[in-house]
Amino acid sequence: MPTESTFLLAGLFLLLAAAGWAMGRFGERDESDTPAPLNIDYLKGLNFLLNEQTDQALEHFLEMVRVDDKTIETHFALGSLFRRRGEVDRAIRIHQNIIARPDLAAEQRDQALYSLAKDYLGAGLLDRAEKLCVRLAQGSRYQVQALEALCGIYEQEKDWEKAIDAGQRLEVLGGKSLALQIAHYYCELAEAAALKSDFAAARRFVKKAQAGRPRTMRGALTRAHIARDSDDNKTALKLYHRIIDDNTYLIAEALPEMVTIYERENKIPELESALNTLISEHPETSSLVAYTAIVNDLGGIPVIDRCVEQYMLSEPTLGEFVELQQLSAGEGGSHESALAKVRSALSKLASATPRYQCQECGFSSQRLLWQCPSCRNWETQRPASRVQFDTVLQHSITNR
Repeated sequence: MPTESTFLLAGLFLLLAAAGWAMGRFGERDESDTPAPLNIDYLKGLNFLLNEQTDQALEHFLEMVRVDDKTIETHFALGSLFRRRGEVDRAIRIHQNIIARPDLAAEQRDQALYSLAKDYLGAGLLDRAEKLCVRLAQGSRYQVQALEALCGIYEQEKDWEKAIDAGQRLEVLGGKSLALQIAHYYCELAEAAALKSDFAAARRFVKKAQAGRPRTMRGALTRAHIARDSDDNKTALKLYHRIIDDNTYLIAEALPEMVTIYERENKIPELESALNTLISEHPETSSLVAYTAIVNDLGGIPVIDRCVEQYMLSEPTLGEFVELQQLSAGEGGSHESALAKVRSALSKLASATPRYQCQECGFSSQRLLWQCPSCRNWETQRPASRVQFDTVLQHSITNR
């Protein structure tokens, strides 16, 4: 049976046939004033398509229809169709065939170059796509689209300085604002500098990330990490406290770092006081603190332990596996021992399930990714606040 895409291509050929007939019928006529017959070449190409001989149809089409002002849009339409179908090699051939025409108008050449650049992107040929986009970004009608494509290419290549340059040029042109992305590009450079222990450069990059731009939450966390790595614990704690005081989703990233520093400096009571204040002012943060503690195996701090216990006793799904009332009614060592076992089991379960999920496309991951690998959006991931029991429940139901 012919596929849907085959019928689309067949429809394109029928349009060409109709156009040819109309030109012969209503256009210039010879002396006999006889309407031009339907070109048999169209029917031959249609036959290739209906028999799903796409390669032969493409060859026939390229040989049959020369690129001129009357057919060039048809070539573009066919190339776009092949690209959407994932047949980028065929789309590339069509657009290269257009570009090869020596008398092609400048505007049509730019259109063909941009179409070919998209073909190369679809084929993963980033270097070729980059060369074409760099050319188009010099002042063609596709300058904005080319700069947007270059930002995407440089992101994949992790060439952050070129990405910043392309993004800034795009802002000057009044195209799509990349303010948030540029802030992340600077943070990428800051983190790379910090890995080399070049903390002065790292601080400069973070400062640029937030100078006159939307204050990405990543900037605050990156600054805190730089202070931590440069043994400036006082500044690091100040920045981590600012993150949790603002009641942001980055508590899941900041809290384990704070516990480590406070334990190293034997100042756990100060952390406990800060967390008590936070939870009293924002009770909804208790579950995120508990989840963070479970995932990172944080214990021995009374306020965190209380959050974890409250979380376990209020989790209805746990009732499928544990008699929560018995845990709550227990006394002394048996009570603590029972809670410790449940907590340990939850930690193992949480470590095997995704911790973050993209709010745009739903992509899940074990660690925080500033750019979603699926939809390529920046800063769209958020941490889970509950342990995911779906897998365990499904296993339990299956075995009943």
